[in-house]
Amino acid sequence: MNGRFTVLVIEDDHNLRLGCVQAIQLAGMEALGFDKAEDVLRLLKPDFEGIVVTDLKLPGMDGLSVVKRCAELDRDLPVIVVTGHGDIAVAVEAMRSGAYEFMTKPFGSDRLIDVVQRAREKRMLTLEVSDLRQRLARLDGVEGKLIGKSAQIRRVRSVIADIADANVDVLLLGETGVGKELVARVLHRHSRRRNASLVSVSCTGIADELLESELFGHEAGAFPGISQRRIGKAEHATRGTLFLDEIDAIQPNVQIKLFRLLHDRTIERVGSNRSISVECRVVAAAGINLHERVQAGAFRSDLYYRLSAVTIELPPLRERREDIPILLEHFMLHAADRFRKPHPSVTTEQMNRLMAYSWPGNVRELQTVADCLVLGVAWHGLSDPALAEQASSQSLAEWVSDFERNLIAAELRRFGGSLAQTARALKVPKATLHDKIRKYKISE
Repeated sequence: MNGRFTVLVIEDDHNLRLGCVQAIQLAGMEALGFDKAEDVLRLLKPDFEGIVVTDLKLPGMDGLSVVKRCAELDRDLPVIVVTGHGDIAVAVEAMRSGAYEFMTKPFGSDRLIDVVQRAREKRMLTLEVSDLRQRLARLDGVEGKLIGKSAQIRRVRSVIADIADANVDVLLLGETGVGKELVARVLHRHSRRRNASLVSVSCTGIADELLESELFGHEAGAFPGISQRRIGKAEHATRGTLFLDEIDAIQPNVQIKLFRLLHDRTIERVGSNRSISVECRVVAAAGINLHERVQAGAFRSDLYYRLSAVTIELPPLRERREDIPILLEHFMLHAADRFRKPHPSVTTEQMNRLMAYSWPGNVRELQTVADCLVLGVAWHGLSDPALAEQASSQSLAEWVSDFERNLIAAELRRFGGSLAQTARALKVPKATLHDKIRKYKISE
């Protein structure tokens, strides 16, 4: 076996076997002929890259037994059964046992190729989905969640590794869509609190009194018509992690109570004077301009300084463009598995447009593009004339620099970071390549 997709034909009639093999080969597929089923079964293994075409009546093991043995080995392996007119009942039993389809003799080469090609497409999709799931399963740990090789994202991973298990609150700063909630989940998952709850609260778009109740809970009678006590999110997060998204939207009266939670780990439910101890870690997320809101008096300075002891700034996607190809691949793997669609290939033109785009929606927007690529509707967004104009607003020098940076980063990835191999592929001296890597701050 040569690692290519192969059609295995089992037929004891020499001339018919030769005709089937030649027809399949003329259609551009690899095919091998056998006169006994036992010889084929020795070649098969789970995830075999091919399909089986077998006659029903064979010396030794018959075609029905082949179907059953293949189903035991790999239930998704297509087996096409060839039968005579008098064996229709047995062919039906073969279908019930897992055969992909059966053909009745005599049949033309067009009929054979049509069935084989459909079986091939089914098998390739099955193998691709299986491969996607295996590759996804290998993605684990911080590096498997925060994808990228850029210096910026490596710094973020390094900080997370240092403080994930520490009993310290964390402030995440960054633009919309850079992955702040993902970082909060990674921090929780790699902390000693992983077996308790990660409780998320979006602080935007909620009225002050409702947000206070959402965070700290309320007693019966705290509001008109409220007859039952409610446990707040902070109390629910005891021994776990409380993630406060868009904390810069919190109004001053709620900020005071939040400061108390951070300072002495106590809360008071709305309508109560009793302090309740709450032992949780707080991870807060805000826009990159939170410090400006502090200076403007819109956000309490004591709360800010209490939160910002450990601050992680997440870079926008436009500042880590060398991570776009690997991020796109990661998102397409997930999308192909989720939608049960083939993993698409990305053309050079498509990748160039992705690399030139400014990504106002950051990583979240790239994930949407990956979904569209897998679903076959990739360019409905980026074909917008306004976006095309935005992508083409760079100067010639900027275009050249971007192209050179991306090309070098892609070749380094292809050769596993080898400077020597990358220099040979790009036909530049090794010293020149090293200078350009430093100039563009590319991670080797």
